[in-house]
Amino acid sequence: MTVSILNCASANIDAEKTLWDVVVVGAGPAGSATATYAAEHKLRVLLLDRSNLPREKVCGCCLSPLALSELERLYLTQGLPMNLDIKFLDRITVAFQGESASFLYKKKKEKLPTGTCLILITPDSERTMCTFLGTAGKINENDIDLKITNKSKMIFLEGYLWDEGEPQKAFEKAIGGKSKVAMSLSDKFCVDRHKPHFLELVKNKLDITFANEEEILSLINTNNFQEVVSFAKEIKKTLIITRGEKGAISINNDIVTEVGIKKNLNVVDLTGAGDLFASGYLHGYLNAFSEEECLNKGTEMSSKVIQQIGARL
Repeated sequence: MTVSILNCASANIDAEKTLWDVVVVGAGPAGSATATYAAEHKLRVLLLDRSNLPREKVCGCCLSPLALSELERLYLTQGLPMNLDIKFLDRITVAFQGESASFLYKKKKEKLPTGTCLILITPDSERTMCTFLGTAGKINENDIDLKITNKSKMIFLEGYLWDEGEPQKAFEKAIGGKSKVAMSLSDKFCVDRHKPHFLELVKNKLDITFANEEEILSLINTNNFQEVVSFAKEIKKTLIITRGEKGAISINNDIVTEVGIKKNLNVVDLTGAGDLFASGYLHGYLNAFSEEECLNKGTEMSSKVIQQIGARL
């Protein structure tokens, strides 16, 4: 199995003269994995990247069980458990001794552990998450008390917890109550995994949907953001979409409202930006703010959290 790795800035003539079966552009996790799998099938593979290797590269925001299984195939899981549990944190703590790592959690002895998330943050403020849901992954319809939820003005759901079986039944019971319902699509991984279910929720069951641009484009299978606007107008539901440096946009029936981002921020950690945006927007919504004020409140909250380490203000 052979993969030739070439820095684009210093390409040599031998590589240009060689006949390759596969050329992969981009030597990040996805590109490197693709090149490796192609080479396993005895193909001559050229892997191109503009940066010198090795380099820091954090992709996505969730090391899912599926991603971990791929890492295992690539023999990259030495020291990583395939079944994440609270003991994982003990091993990570030992592994990072001597490094400039901070641990912002306190261990508890619990019969059914609280959900825990290991978040790796690189200097560019991007992050990768390795999550153990703990008791959160055991939620079922018996945990939903409609006498309480029906008194709420708004039920907010996280796409991370949507899954087949008992968690799905709990979601459906909460959605079926008398309250308005908002939900965050949470991550493109969640969208891709549950696309038919999420599409049904957005079209027919949710009053407000929160998503970033990548998630909503994936949901409706398009690369054209104008098609997202048309989709929202067609279903006559409220879509709130964060677009990074392009700001945020609300599409409510035929009304489109846009706001810009906060300028001159010292961004250190993007963890919690989407959740804090949703909390700020919903605060405004429940207090009868205008749509623009709701978006600005969401932007204000997310701008605060990304200037610190950790997802709590």
